Amino acid sequence: MKIAPEKFRFAALAVDVPVYGLINGKLHGLIAPVNRPPHYVNVEGFLGGMVDAKENALEAAQRVLQEKGNLKDVYLEQLYTFSEVDRDKRNRVVSVAHLGLVRPDTAAAYAHPHAHFVPIQKLHDLAYDHDEIHRAALARLRGNITHSTIAQFLLPRHFTLTELQSLYEMILGHELDKRNFRKKILALEILKDTGRMQEGVRNRPAALYTFTTTKLQELPLIA
Repeated sequence: MKIAPEKFRFAALAVDVPVYGLINGKLHGLIAPVNRPPHYVNVEGFLGGMVDAKENALEAAQRVLQEKGNLKDVYLEQLYTFSEVDRDKRNRVVSVAHLGLVRPDTAAAYAHPHAHFVPIQKLHDLAYDHDEIHRAALARLRGNITHSTIAQFLLPRHFTLTELQSLYEMILGHELDKRNFRKKILALEILKDTGRMQEGVRNRPAALYTFTTTKLQELPLIA
């Protein structure tokens, strides 16, 4: 049965962007107040907004982060489309969520009158369906870190192998064997020794590494 065009009912298209970064070695997420009475009062959520008529979803995500969070140079990848009918209590809105990652220097120095980074343990009871988006984003991150170089977008440009392993353990939620991890990661030839050592540490300084390319690479299963 054909439906006449005048009978169509369209949903608005939006983007929501969970952005994560390391602060003092712990994973944090970026949130801001959401005040949309009567349904959303004194709650917080990820940065988001409507997709304009002349932009795609990625362009909208980049614009929203800049306009609402003064964030640029964020690693972004499309996460999932959230389309439950009642996900926004006010209107019919479909959201194309994007996973965002920033380096520790960006997260630690971040200052904004509204948006702020909080430890991921405090990311709950968020506005709309952002709790579900948060779970999906962490699941994507756990999956990607085992078979890609996505870790580089959460690390400083120069890092130790211990810092790299600690990030893997934090994201995956379990410890890794130090010798096996280093053997696997170095055999992939995705890292190079910078020739520099840690500075300002009490213990013996460790060698600093960097990724051989800033492009995201697919890898064999690491951990």
